[in-house]
Amino acid sequence: MKRILLACLAGLLTANPVNADDDWDDDYYSEHDLARDALGRGAALPLATILAIAGRYQPGDIIDVDLDEEDGRLVYELKVLTRSGQVREIHLDARDGALLKIEDD
Repeated sequence: MKRILLACLAGLLTANPVNADDDWDDDYYSEHDLARDALGRGAALPLATILAIAGRYQPGDIIDVDLDEEDGRLVYELKVLTRSGQVREIHLDARDGALLKIEDD
């Protein structure tokens, strides 16, 4: 399950949309472009690295990943389903993986 989820998440960050006029949400393409550009210029760590860092702070299954710009910096927001069934949100600096905050979702 975890490998399938990770493969899907990696695919989302590396997929190349065929036609932007499809019924896909425009935010998907914006986040996709942001991630691709940030990785290309070294402003964000690869998703595999971020997932490993997040696992050190909060073990569990990653159920959602977003890359957003907050206060002029890129931030990975990861939702983790803990072993106890709680959902926690981890915010990591995209450039270096520094922990910004962990909160209950």
